[in-house]
Amino acid sequence: MDAIASSRILPQLKGSDRSNLSLSNRKFMSSSRSTLVMPTCKQSYEGECTSKVSTQKVSVLSVSGSTEQRNSMLGGLELKGSVSAKPLVGKVFSSAGSCTYPGSSIESHAHVAEEKIGVLLLNLGGPDTLQDVQPFLFNLFADPDIIRLPRLFRFLQRPLAQLISVVRAPKSQEGYAAIGGGSPLRKITDEQANALKMELEAKEVPVNVYVAMRYWHPFTEEAVQQIKRDGISKLVVLPLYPQYSISTTGSSVRVLEQMFREDATLSRMPVSIIQSWYQREGYVKSMADLIGKELKSFSNPEEVMIFFSAHGVPVTYVEDAGDPYRDQMEECIYLIMQELKSRGINNNHKLAYQSRVGPVQWLKPYTDEVLVELGQNGVKSLLAVPVSFVSEHIETLEEIDMEYRELALESGIENWGRVPALGCTSSFITDLADAVIEALPSATAMSAASTSDDSELDPLGYAIKMFFGSILGFFLLLSPKIKSAFRNHT
Repeated sequence: MDAIASSRILPQLKGSDRSNLSLSNRKFMSSSRSTLVMPTCKQSYEGECTSKVSTQKVSVLSVSGSTEQRNSMLGGLELKGSVSAKPLVGKVFSSAGSCTYPGSSIESHAHVAEEKIGVLLLNLGGPDTLQDVQPFLFNLFADPDIIRLPRLFRFLQRPLAQLISVVRAPKSQEGYAAIGGGSPLRKITDEQANALKMELEAKEVPVNVYVAMRYWHPFTEEAVQQIKRDGISKLVVLPLYPQYSISTTGSSVRVLEQMFREDATLSRMPVSIIQSWYQREGYVKSMADLIGKELKSFSNPEEVMIFFSAHGVPVTYVEDAGDPYRDQMEECIYLIMQELKSRGINNNHKLAYQSRVGPVQWLKPYTDEVLVELGQNGVKSLLAVPVSFVSEHIETLEEIDMEYRELALESGIENWGRVPALGCTSSFITDLADAVIEALPSATAMSAASTSDDSELDPLGYAIKMFFGSILGFFLLLSPKIKSAFRNHT
């Protein structure tokens, strides 16, 4: 099944070169998460390709590992057919790493005007008030894609989430109080939704745009019910995460897929999911624009260290579950720096990861440790770039602007700057609109399928889980810190 479309996706690094090159000078790679329609002429940042675009054969790396790991990496999407270690070759189409479902034929883009199109924006969500912080944290930690318990202890997910949310709530409330008493994420995401709707209408593609938050209102379930009430006939799902991760896009897609497969009407709706879009030309240029603008605020722009800070994930997500987040993040930084170099900006840069939680190892290097190291090594001017965020929220407004800024100045860095999140930047919104239009032809229906796990119905297995889980829960409740937190909470 072929489709013809123009795509503004930048070339990628070759996997064979990845291990031999450092971040600052690596070549483009082929990504197993993004399959593209490649133009038959050369494309560059500077101009559009004018010759006819045709589908060509591309290599798609297969996903290895257990079935559970593969489904987890793909946000619960079912993989049809056998999976081998050999590259698969075939004609494929995808818009910035879009994922479609088998079940119905692709319709021509010429029929767009005849359909009622919906665009669903996925985001994390955030507490609106300080009283919302603890239930928000509960929803976050109750997600099995955030705290990945062994199968034996999965029935403890919600009790454990309750314990963690109660313990962490006071500190989190202090952070939200420092930025005005709640998260601005919903307001900003609503503004982005309105801007995207207007841009698509300007491109003569009328749509309804919906916002689905994973851990707070409006929840994914609320958005999906509204989509159903509005009689949407075709849907494009657009996560507001440039890079794919199991814990962000993957988690939201898993919930969405389950809802659609359990509903007879929704399961027949053509859907296209844009899994990642960090490599899109519009996104890369928009980031470069913001960085270039902020560099001009320094007295000596050429001496400024460009410091990319990305949200971290546990190392096990990448090494054990096959999460592509780290690879995509490193490639994203490479593409942005290449664009800056094409503009004559050759500053040194560094990538680090923030927001780690708990005793497990997260992706390194850590933002706080790198800031101290840079200060000790004599870096005097630094421009922080929140690269995995497209909206301002607690991790930019409090963690970066307050905590990391203070740490940097204490460590010897004298001049601090921070690039704002993309928000409703016009070039960024335009590129998102283009991504939606490019994804429309590949929308196909999710097929109804049973997702039950026979092992969950085994009485003996359940009894064993209850026995060992009760022991674990007993020791958790004996923790002095947890008992103290519960006393304070109640």
